[in-house]
Amino acid sequence: MIQLTFPDDSVRAFEAGTTGREIAENISKSLAKKAVAMTLDGDLADLADAIERDARIEIVTRDDPRALELIRHDAAHVMAEAVQTLWPGTQVTIGPVIENGFYYDFFRNEPFTTDDLPAIEAKMREIVQRDAAFTKEIWSRERAREVFGDMGEAFKVELVDAIPEDQELRIYRQGDWFDLCRGPHMPSTGKIGSAFKLMKVAGAYWRGDAANPMLTRIYGTAWHNDKELKAYLHMLEEAEKRDHRRLGREMNLFHFQEEGPGTVFWHPPGWTMFQSLIDYMRRRLRGTYDEVNAPQLLDSSLWETSGHWQWFRENMFAAQSAGDEADDRRTYAIKPMNCPGHIQIFKHGLKSYRDLPLRLAEFGTVHRYEPSGALHGLLRVRAFTQDDAHVFCTEDQLAAECLRINDLILSTYADFGFDEIVVKLSTRPDKRVGSDAAWDHAEDVMHGVLEAIKEQSGDRIQTGINPGEGAFYGPKFEYVLRDAIGRDWQCGTTQVDFNLPERFGAYYVDADGEKKPPVMIHRAICGSMERFLGILIENYAGHLPLWFAPLQVVVATITSDADSYAETVHRRLEDAGLRAELDLRNEKINYKVREHSLAKVPVIAVCGKREAEEGTVNLRRLGVKQQQLLTLDEAVAALGDEATPPDVKRRA
Repeated sequence: MIQLTFPDDSVRAFEAGTTGREIAENISKSLAKKAVAMTLDGDLADLADAIERDARIEIVTRDDPRALELIRHDAAHVMAEAVQTLWPGTQVTIGPVIENGFYYDFFRNEPFTTDDLPAIEAKMREIVQRDAAFTKEIWSRERAREVFGDMGEAFKVELVDAIPEDQELRIYRQGDWFDLCRGPHMPSTGKIGSAFKLMKVAGAYWRGDAANPMLTRIYGTAWHNDKELKAYLHMLEEAEKRDHRRLGREMNLFHFQEEGPGTVFWHPPGWTMFQSLIDYMRRRLRGTYDEVNAPQLLDSSLWETSGHWQWFRENMFAAQSAGDEADDRRTYAIKPMNCPGHIQIFKHGLKSYRDLPLRLAEFGTVHRYEPSGALHGLLRVRAFTQDDAHVFCTEDQLAAECLRINDLILSTYADFGFDEIVVKLSTRPDKRVGSDAAWDHAEDVMHGVLEAIKEQSGDRIQTGINPGEGAFYGPKFEYVLRDAIGRDWQCGTTQVDFNLPERFGAYYVDADGEKKPPVMIHRAICGSMERFLGILIENYAGHLPLWFAPLQVVVATITSDADSYAETVHRRLEDAGLRAELDLRNEKINYKVREHSLAKVPVIAVCGKREAEEGTVNLRRLGVKQQQLLTLDEAVAALGDEATPPDVKRRA
């Protein structure tokens, strides 16, 4: 007999070899009907699997969030069957579940196109309706090589050879079609349901190596129900409308070009916005942080000491000096981060415990290699600016400093309109520096801080754990914010480091006269300023709040009779600190309004002959049909107040 523990902690005895399906039927017929899988000690497994040991068990129904991965996995198999049914001779390779969907890679002499997707999707729906059972078989490697070889599935033979000898080789059937797969799967294809859609095709090299054959990758998405699918497709439509690259062109903010892959060419309006973000952050740090600047190029020996050369080398750019002197022929690294430079600044001059905490901030440009295929506008670049800071403190000060940073991060996000935040603690990764004792201590402190964040924020902030996702030198908090259309973005971080100061020999003199290495906290709020701006542009769909818009007001005339008055209006707005431009062109006012609206100018102050005579301004706001007629004094006061940054208002 085996002992199975259920979610309510009740324990029941069953015969060894009992399946998950039999247990579900034993509980209730309705549960058995809804069940699609089970978990054994937290791991998903097939309902048909025989249970041979004591375990904690849970029956997973189709509406369970954990079933979504199974729905997508099964949909990938069904897609592969549909493709091979429609185009015999096509080879299948791998088909994993990914965020929001799945894909499968195929090898065919003539690549698939988007025109093929409707036929594939229709065939998939036929297979789902057939409701064939998924069944698992265990094959020997010899049999698998022979069967897949006879079928002409060369890629599958290669995958068979890549599976370690100590792992069993599983084959899943759905009717007559079968594939090599680790599983698990739901009981039958009918459980997939109708809420799926094929999205796009792309090229992909076999195993990501350009020396290997080019495959066609077909992407799809699948959800629990049609409502979820519809919501996801609507979100994609919204995301396309909000794409910061398109809005960047319309608003004349920036561009990219081949000669500088992954680096931003900022245009005047975009650079104004960039500097507004820097100015905001500088104001938030004033009085508590000291701003510094560390060199862009540093000898590789520094990065060897830090551990980056060992753990981060593939993401770094190196440079060789061109001097003729032997001493000049050195290898440098273009800094991928600021922390080693800040430690050198900390080490310059003797530090006492009375000097701590010492908070050093830098808006430093860093360079990190990203594959060209991964580059994505402002969101994924090779050169970016960090709102980076490092806090050097004692162990006793650590928790308070982390909470202070948390308050700064959350209030910053609130100023930019983000109020749905998740704080996740990322714990030690497999590849790391430092002793287990140091990691234990750091993680204990971080767990305590996470509990304090929970208590302070109540239901406003969600918290969670990311096992194994810490930096190589210490655990960290990751701040994930949700935008206007429900997408999550990881931005801020707080990383505790007991290792790096010691590696560099940094110390302070404690009250007892002893030298001690400080605790180092790596802190970023926006993270990459470029990426944060991309997120803001998409979150607001270009309709930036007036205080942050690069161009806040355009003063536009209806007729030339109002030119002189418009110049007065423009001057009054600029004197009030607003970023304003004057449009006196001999064009119809509707043409001017359309042009400036496309450029996402928040306010157009229209001046005609009547406004000039009455000393008024007609305000047209972006996305609002109603116009607002105000006296010039009222308009300047109202716009001036609205254009005042929220942090400045709090200090007033």
